[in-house]
Amino acid sequence: MLSNLLAPMLARRGIHYGWLVAAATFLTMLSTAAALGMVGVMLLPLHNEFGWSTSAISGAMALRLILFGLMAPFAGPIQQRYGLRNTVILSMALIVGGLVLATTMTELWQLWLYWGVMVGAGTGLTAMVLAATIASRWFVARRGLVVGVLTASNATGQLLFLRLAASLATDYGWRAAIIPVLIACAVAAVLMVMIVRDHPADLGLPAYGEQRVAPPPPRSAGAARLAIRTLAEASSEPVFWMLFFTFFVCGLSTNGLVQTHFVSLCADYGMAAVAAAGMLTLMGAFDFIGTIASGWLSDRYDVRWLLFWYYGLRGLSLLFLPFSGFGYYGLAVFAVFYGLDWIATVPPTVKLAGQYFGRDKGPMVFGWVFAAHQLGAAVAALAGGVSRDLLASYLPAFFMAGVACILAALAAVTVRRARRTALAA
Repeated sequence: MLSNLLAPMLARRGIHYGWLVAAATFLTMLSTAAALGMVGVMLLPLHNEFGWSTSAISGAMALRLILFGLMAPFAGPIQQRYGLRNTVILSMALIVGGLVLATTMTELWQLWLYWGVMVGAGTGLTAMVLAATIASRWFVARRGLVVGVLTASNATGQLLFLRLAASLATDYGWRAAIIPVLIACAVAAVLMVMIVRDHPADLGLPAYGEQRVAPPPPRSAGAARLAIRTLAEASSEPVFWMLFFTFFVCGLSTNGLVQTHFVSLCADYGMAAVAAAGMLTLMGAFDFIGTIASGWLSDRYDVRWLLFWYYGLRGLSLLFLPFSGFGYYGLAVFAVFYGLDWIATVPPTVKLAGQYFGRDKGPMVFGWVFAAHQLGAAVAALAGGVSRDLLASYLPAFFMAGVACILAALAAVTVRRARRTALAA
């Protein structure tokens, strides 16, 4: 196996194999996130070709986000039970199958099945929980930084392909826009199978930052049972509900609203789809910077106060958007400011989950917290479509998200400093 050859080669050069695992995971999360996020530029083409209402299309997008989130609590146990590589293979099969079948659809129910169910469930298997699992298993030192980098790949992947997808959709039709994502998913799947091992101990290595090789935990027999038991235990802790609420707001104010409806919002004010998608790509570039910086800060400062500033500043940016004039410079200012804060909340949230619930169960608890993120995203995706159909404007949904972010900022500082609980034992 390639990993058995590469690990000693890197060790002779003073490079821990965990960094290569993180790189392969980075590409995997980037490509699967692109499959999840590219739908933002498809809303208008689908409406124009099939005549489906904004609410009907948004409903399918909301289902995609719900399944993306609801898979997260079970993704950790599934990864533990069946292994990381097998989980990624299943994920890629669902994503690629859903995208390919979507090019043949003619009925609305097919959109709900192919893009809503298949892509939603497939991307959920390799969502943020994969980042938490890799960081927890392979890294002790620099864990916050690794979570930041992997999180940035997920968030940036949802935005990075949008301008290319919008250009292809405009010039060749929305079906052509799917091709780059299909290629990226295929390459990532091959690299994941060839490079990634489930635990450092599989290669006789300690985790990065440790001196001794720790044996991997026994594989659980029931993924669903373990996930439910983890929820029951975690729900007795106030910090769980703070994380649940704030991450609900995180999803409400990011991929559910901005990623899904921003292009259509800009179209209402006369901006072309390619230009609006370019703004989302700009957000993705600055998100990459902001999320990595957030990981670095999470290793050094009280993460509760980081969350306070992240949610507060995001809320202010969303409240500013309706007053930007929707000109190029006003939207560019919003894209830079908002982009820096897009998913900066993830590293401190993952760190809080690990501090309270321990290395092994922290990622599984985070899976339930991430489910809240996607429930919030689904609410925003559907609410934005309903707002546009009933009120002829997306702006009420953006105001709602801005206010919710302010509330989340206040909630983040209500929790006492992290302490180890019985669940962490």
